[in-house]
Amino acid sequence: MTVRLPSPAAPLKIGTRGSPLALAQAYETRRRLGAAFDLPEDAFEIVVIKVTGDNRSMIDADRPLKEIGNKGLFTREIEEDLLAGKIDIAVHSTKDMPTVQPDGLVLDTFLPREDVRDAFISHRLTSIADLPEGATVGTSSLRRRAQLLVKRPDLNVVEFRGNVQTRLQKLADGVADCTFLAHAGLNRLNMSDVPATPIEPTDMLPAIAQGAIGIERRSNDANTAELLAAIHDAPTGQRVATERQFLFTLDGSCETPIAGLATIDGDTLTLMGEVLRPDGSEACSGTRQGPVADGPAMGTDLAQELLKTAGKGFFDWH
Repeated sequence: MTVRLPSPAAPLKIGTRGSPLALAQAYETRRRLGAAFDLPEDAFEIVVIKVTGDNRSMIDADRPLKEIGNKGLFTREIEEDLLAGKIDIAVHSTKDMPTVQPDGLVLDTFLPREDVRDAFISHRLTSIADLPEGATVGTSSLRRRAQLLVKRPDLNVVEFRGNVQTRLQKLADGVADCTFLAHAGLNRLNMSDVPATPIEPTDMLPAIAQGAIGIERRSNDANTAELLAAIHDAPTGQRVATERQFLFTLDGSCETPIAGLATIDGDTLTLMGEVLRPDGSEACSGTRQGPVADGPAMGTDLAQELLKTAGKGFFDWH
């Protein structure tokens, strides 16, 4: 088919949340599409959509996301506008995405993946091992909370909500001794001045699809599918598909203590996965390795093994 290109008179509408990081991801999508088809910036329109997870009263209350209702917390309103035709594509942090899209939508385009690692953030310390006994750690991630408490049950872990800038301000105000952020977000925001130390995945396995920008579209929009195919990064797509299948089989979300990372070396894919009790009292982990094409099947297989090992009630929240 002949691809119909967007233009200043009929721009492609890119839906996104309004945080600085979300906007940076939308701008990267615009830049890549513009370069692929030699289009000016005004051939695209950035449409900011407020989602439930950005509600300031919820953020300020520091209520755990689990209490608010986590599935679709950062995507629902954007997807509603996409289905209604108010936008043409939606740009997401893939780690925030439910594993099943609403009828009529598909998530099948991924930009080249950024640094997958978590970052240890502190003005005084450089690692988890440096934290004194009983130190206060701020994090909004149930995964990070559980991973920390498995290693250091002496730590005082407190809820630490908000975007990157909000959390850094809380740290500066002395609310906690340290916090954690995705290294990918710091890189995309060019925040090299932040006192961050990367944590290797062998020490803290990242969230599913961390560092991957996903682009969602209407499943019946063939023209947009052709446009997006030009910027899709196949290795990132293969890795994310494996991790999300692992998560899907576990029936998890972005606020369930599950971690996973797929890496590719030549024709071989390696998947590391971990499930944790929410209170950090126990963790189960495993690895699979095989041909890249078998990635999703390996995700299913590893998840089933960990479910069997963990047993009934492992993820119960108290």
